[in-house]
Amino acid sequence: MKRIIDRIGMHRVGLALALVGIALTVSGCGYNTIPTLEEQAKARWSDVQNQYQRRADLIPNLVATVQGYAAQEKSVLTAVVEARAKATQVKVDASQLTDPEKLKQFQDAQNQLSGALGRLLAVTENYPDLKSSANFLALQSQLEGTENRIAVARRDYIEAVRAYNTALRTFPTIIWAKTAFAGYKPLAELTATEGSEKPPQVKF
Repeated sequence: MKRIIDRIGMHRVGLALALVGIALTVSGCGYNTIPTLEEQAKARWSDVQNQYQRRADLIPNLVATVQGYAAQEKSVLTAVVEARAKATQVKVDASQLTDPEKLKQFQDAQNQLSGALGRLLAVTENYPDLKSSANFLALQSQLEGTENRIAVARRDYIEAVRAYNTALRTFPTIIWAKTAFAGYKPLAELTATEGSEKPPQVKF
């Protein structure tokens, strides 16, 4: 009887060790890589959206401040307000990151807002009193900081997407991509818009 109990005990220990071995093998061969990288990319996208929202939140105060000194620049101010409204309406949640068209719409709206903001800041050069306003200087500084945060968030998202998309195409993770994670799709990438690195040309 004791031998039977001992054998059952040994069998259970052996089974437990086998399960541990399988778990280590699975984790070591990249099984967890794809979902982990996807979650990281989604988290980076959330950072991108948060920084763009931060910029959008600064704009009403910026427009109000500029308007106090340069109300005659109505068309420029209106363009910023309209571009902000459009940019905040275009939403891309994590479930839509595999749709390049959705991401393009988001980028286009944000790029239009960037252009409108660039024209607004260029116009402020004509108003020395505005440029010396403490409120304007503070808002301008916050906006510049936010633009830097946007650039970092975009870079981190691009890198996270590159790592995830690469995992879907390379060994050994491609094995899991074709089997256990067959429903996982490549994520759309953010791309630099042609000419976006140049400040908008403003003519008076």
